Amino acid sequence: MIRTGCATLALIVITCVSAGAQDTHQSALTPAKAEAAKKYPHIVLYSTAWCPHCRATKEYLTKNNIPFMNRDVEVDAGAMEELTGKYNSNGVPVIVFGKGKNEIVMKGFTPELFQKNLQKAHTK
Repeated sequence: MIRTGCATLALIVITCVSAGAQDTHQSALTPAKAEAAKKYPHIVLYSTAWCPHCRATKEYLTKNNIPFMNRDVEVDAGAMEELTGKYNSNGVPVIVFGKGKNEIVMKGFTPELFQKNLQKAHTK
């Protein structure tokens, strides 16, 4: 009885894991989207899931087809370390344009401020 139960449980786990692996979806990149993405600097958004300003930022970026990397500081310890250490912030959203010495750090979000910093990033 115990062997049958263990075998059944193992089969259920294997089936669930296999089904989950097949359900993953990856966005397709089209040449047009890839070319459009080149006109933007590297953009990283430090955020949390519950923050309304973070949500507004993500919606703005997505609606305007602006490519970005989202780093949720509540689930990514490395992102939290960068946010509090490197960027000296205890709040979100924080948006980083570019990399290395050319980084522009924006704390908070408004579309106007975002566009202003985006222009600065293009000139660097």
